[in-house]
Amino acid sequence: MARLASAVRPRLARVTAAAAPRITRWVRKKPQVTRVRTWQYTAGAATAGLALAAGVVTAAGPWDSSGQRTAERDRAAAGHPTGGADHGRTSGTTSVAGPRPAPSAASVLAGLGGAAPAAGNPAPGARPLADVLDPLLGGGALGERHAATVVDLTTGQRLYGSGAGQALIPASTTKVATAVAALSALGPDHRLTTHAAFEPDTGELVLVGGGDPTLTARDDAGEWASLRTLAARTAKKLRERDVREVTLSYDTTLYAGPALHPIGVNDNIAQVTPLMADEARTDDSTSGPAPRAAEPAADATRVFAGLLKSHGIRTTAPGPSKATSRAQTLATVSSPPLSTLVERMLTNSDNDIAEALVRHTALATGERPDFAGAGRAVEQQLKKLGLPVKGAVFQDGSGLSRGDRLTTGLLTALLAEAAEPDRPELRPALTGLPVAGFTGTLSSRYADGAAGIVRAKTGTLTGVNALAGTVVDSDGRVLAFAFLASGTVDPAATQTALDRAATALAGCGCR
Repeated sequence: MARLASAVRPRLARVTAAAAPRITRWVRKKPQVTRVRTWQYTAGAATAGLALAAGVVTAAGPWDSSGQRTAERDRAAAGHPTGGADHGRTSGTTSVAGPRPAPSAASVLAGLGGAAPAAGNPAPGARPLADVLDPLLGGGALGERHAATVVDLTTGQRLYGSGAGQALIPASTTKVATAVAALSALGPDHRLTTHAAFEPDTGELVLVGGGDPTLTARDDAGEWASLRTLAARTAKKLRERDVREVTLSYDTTLYAGPALHPIGVNDNIAQVTPLMADEARTDDSTSGPAPRAAEPAADATRVFAGLLKSHGIRTTAPGPSKATSRAQTLATVSSPPLSTLVERMLTNSDNDIAEALVRHTALATGERPDFAGAGRAVEQQLKKLGLPVKGAVFQDGSGLSRGDRLTTGLLTALLAEAAEPDRPELRPALTGLPVAGFTGTLSSRYADGAAGIVRAKTGTLTGVNALAGTVVDSDGRVLAFAFLASGTVDPAATQTALDRAATALAGCGCR
């Protein structure tokens, strides 16, 4: 992302100054309420503190205290650019070549550098947005039914709506709703904790699942909760008690209902259980489809047993149990903040994190932590935020269920809510969106389009394609968009049509 930042920094500095009047003053009308707000959706990819017009180049990692993303900072410090699209140093000299626009985004950046129109208004003579989108969305590639909505986040004005209230299968764009619901119910600083509890009366050690699918047994845990660390801490506490052998059990009672997703055994998701290591992946992958362990909790506990053995603690073969009120916690490990989990979920379209987050949303709101209760919890949280949930159906948190239904009107409302200055806790629902051409599920798309300008959540099932996110148009306006298509027959053609529509938003400066 450092190469993108160096490419766009000069132009973004100009457009930030030009667009400041309408980015810093955001007026939206709601029933009986008119708000004047200060735009505070900032990003750290090019320069900390740039407004959202500059924020389209942010990387998809966590924020640090300076406002710059940790992942991007590390990459910038360690990178050795080679020129070209990487905008590297001039070969054979000690001088640094001036930044050049990335070839794929040159026309968009050129548009952004132009004079800005009055606040919230397109340039004089701008084309109606319908004239641009209708041909792109109506060519047949979007299948039997499709819907689209575009909203100007500066003014709250709907610029385009076609079937905005029509509830269609959303696929993985459901994760935008999951993100907003979880962040609003739990807060961005909430962490998921796994702990080891000891029953002194029976000598039983219970590994208690806390619903953290990112718990890892890898040698290098990075920022994630480490099963190795938990084992080392637990063994130390046991040795202090002069305990060298335990009956080992595991507790998965945090969740209720069936663990198997209704789609059945599938490489896209493990069983939904509060205890697993590395998302129960049986290969070395960290994202995408992968074979999964048949019994994630038992598998993680067997790994835990091996780690305890390396620290001098012998165990029995693990089995299911439940920690009693007499159990004493020996050690804990916690996930990164919920904000980081949300960003990873959105960037990688991580189904395991999504299902964990909706269950924790259910737990936080008094609903039963199963598929049905989690769906009710998400709907209720969105209602509390005043979002248009009519027609919406939440049968899971990942969007793998074909029974899910969302409208493009709700998707754009979710994005707008996450951009609210008085809703900073929801901001990861935006900062986690994949960056076109650079990160996550959009890393291989937009090579000839709005790379770095579009940020969006993808959605794909058989016969279903979706895209929802944000884009900065050629006038510097920040737009939220959502496209849903059902009954599609050519996935490649549909994806191309959606990408072209998003690219058109970046370049048209329409009214």
